[in-house]
Amino acid sequence: MTLGATLSSASRQLPIDATVRLAREARDAGLHSAWFGQTFAYDSPSLAAIVGREVPGLQVGTAAIPVFGRHPLLVSSQAQTAQAATGGRYHLGLALGTRHLTETGFGIPYERPIGLLREFLTALRPLLETGSADFHGELLTATTPYSASVPGAEPPVPVLVAAMGPQALRVSGELADGVLPYLAGPRALAEHIVPAVNAAAEAAGRPSPRVVALVPGVVTSGADAVREASAEALALYERIPSYRRVIELSGAGRAADLALIGDEETVAAGIRRYREAGATEVVFTATEVNGEEDRRRTWRLLGELNRA
Repeated sequence: MTLGATLSSASRQLPIDATVRLAREARDAGLHSAWFGQTFAYDSPSLAAIVGREVPGLQVGTAAIPVFGRHPLLVSSQAQTAQAATGGRYHLGLALGTRHLTETGFGIPYERPIGLLREFLTALRPLLETGSADFHGELLTATTPYSASVPGAEPPVPVLVAAMGPQALRVSGELADGVLPYLAGPRALAEHIVPAVNAAAEAAGRPSPRVVALVPGVVTSGADAVREASAEALALYERIPSYRRVIELSGAGRAADLALIGDEETVAAGIRRYREAGATEVVFTATEVNGEEDRRRTWRLLGELNRA
């Protein structure tokens, strides 16, 4: 199992040069990967491409681009460009997004999300693998009158989906390379997410999917203060039905209950539980919530565990 961290999110937008410096620090600390959230600010594949090109040896990924308001042809171009720029170290994450952001931001009705995800992935896979598509669905069309391949975009970009519900997990197992669950604790992973996505992949004749668990975590001597700050920062997810469901399936009352907070031994033990639950990778989020000293301490532990 490999360990990484998020470098940007809705609550943390740094200048590009500062993000590159932070990525170098992450690589030098021994982190395997750096991930970038997609908001209404930075274009995350572009940011990942810049960082990956500037910081050799670091895997970079997007977690995650909502399919509403996007098109497979455009996302394929973004992803392949990032793959070529990074020498094959880019990972594309997609998401269903939320009704509020979709309808408020784009003015698009949040309708048939699972159907759209299925059609989006069906059109996207051949674009990434062959540079061509001829897909005519109920919700979108994607055809290529000429090649959509980007030179040097090899191997084909891996596609992961921020899926946690049964239908999204089924589609992801059939058509994607893995999933990116967030705020899904070891219990939810072991009992619901991993079995569902593995069964769907097996039925479709595909390899076992990657399970990249995004987990809030901080190594700190001030656990009480960090837990209080995390509770405030994560409270919004408790009001989103899909996250509320997975929090409850994890046996937690609040989102912050799923954060790994404490000393090195405590956090390392928590990471082991995710591995035992079936996570193939763990990506820490919000490591900066209690300042730079604790962030560096957290990254040191993740690097040590990667090297172990």
